[in-house]
Amino acid sequence: MKNEKQNNQQRNWHLFDANKKVLGRLATQIAKILSGKDKVDYLPYLDKGDFVVVINAKEVSLSGKKETQKMYWRHSGYPGGLRSKTVQDTRDQKPEQLIRHAVIGMMPRNKLARQMIKKLFIYPGAEHPHQDKFKAQNS
Repeated sequence: MKNEKQNNQQRNWHLFDANKKVLGRLATQIAKILSGKDKVDYLPYLDKGDFVVVINAKEVSLSGKKETQKMYWRHSGYPGGLRSKTVQDTRDQKPEQLIRHAVIGMMPRNKLARQMIKKLFIYPGAEHPHQDKFKAQNS
């Protein structure tokens, strides 16, 4: 019964333009929509969130000197396997990872969050393949 209600749910599509938006503030809005906390029938153990499309990820801004001083760390698990990148390096290679990393940090650490993050689509430029979803929603 619970799964039927969840599958029959109508999910909306939201479009965010990251051009000149501050990364953290944008990520909090996206995380709230993905988890469904903006809806009146929110339940923490169900995925009731909507789809989110973010465009112009390359143009997102950070305050202060974070562009050159903030580091992203990852470790391979082997000795000497620590790798680091600055925000500037990440923006040049994969700008969508900046927003994805910030949003994942604001989601709960469980299976449900991994299911929610699949509804997030990030594109470095202004073009995206989800135009038909927004047209269908508006009509």
